[in-house]
Amino acid sequence: MSKLVTVYGGSGFVGRYITRRLAAGGWRVRVAVRRPNEAMFVRPYGAVGQVEPVLCNIRDDASVDAVMHGADAVVNCVGILSEMGKNEFDSVQAEGAERVARLAAANGIPRMVHVSAIGADADAASAYSRTKAEGEAGVLAHMPNAIILRPSVIFGPEDQFFNRFAAMTRMGPFLPLVGAETRFQPVYVDDVAQAAVKGVLGQAAPGTYELGGPEVATFRALMQQMLDVIHRRRVILSVPFFAARIMAGVLDILKFVSFQLFPNNILTRDQLKNLARDNAVADDAKGFAELGIRPTALEAVLPEYLWKYRPNGQYDDIQNSAQNLRS
Repeated sequence: MSKLVTVYGGSGFVGRYITRRLAAGGWRVRVAVRRPNEAMFVRPYGAVGQVEPVLCNIRDDASVDAVMHGADAVVNCVGILSEMGKNEFDSVQAEGAERVARLAAANGIPRMVHVSAIGADADAASAYSRTKAEGEAGVLAHMPNAIILRPSVIFGPEDQFFNRFAAMTRMGPFLPLVGAETRFQPVYVDDVAQAAVKGVLGQAAPGTYELGGPEVATFRALMQQMLDVIHRRRVILSVPFFAARIMAGVLDILKFVSFQLFPNNILTRDQLKNLARDNAVADDAKGFAELGIRPTALEAVLPEYLWKYRPNGQYDDIQNSAQNLRS
């Protein structure tokens, strides 16, 4: 019988790619999510019954334990970018990660892969980064041989980075950026999934791996590259941090006084703290080289999913060619 793996958050942006790769490798996959009915799209990743979404709340011991029974490995890729309702940084990224590792150890599961983030730091000003570090510590306390992956900003068809800013270019001639000179090392989502699968298969030594693509660039340079791909000219405006703090504070207050009826999906004070720090692989960190993976370049992937933001969508190149012929 094929081996079984439980992937917590297996229908999310990163999780679905991990699930697809594991299914292609013959594993049976339990996709542990809060809303299984919204995760049915993962079932065709494998044969009938090979990939199954199951109900799980990472904040609850019994729920996490139930879906890992009989598993040969577990992968945790649950994370949040901003807090909403009971899904707070502490409960999801710190306590939730520790819970998965503790119960995996109690069930005698030999392998665990945990997806964290570059910038995880117990002393960070940002609650996001601080709880990522606390989650890592909790994982290693119970599963000292775990594989911890720390990706930089992740790009791919479903990302919330390039898609978000490409959509903003439709709204006017300006593209405002906070932290325009902050450096990032974007990493392709399927490369992160490949690293996770190596961990599940035991093809990676235990430890922490920082994952970044082949290029490091400022936020401004990345947005200019995106603009080139979508064939749009926009003025990139660097928003000063003092102005961004005022805006983020107002948006956070509005979320609070409205009892979260108006969620802050634009810019939070916590996100602002992260934008003030570079997000690239450390010089002394283990990474893709130690995993035997050659990371994918931005220019190889961005045109495949950002074409829809071009002025004429998929027909933009044809339109431009026709104009050249007429001239």
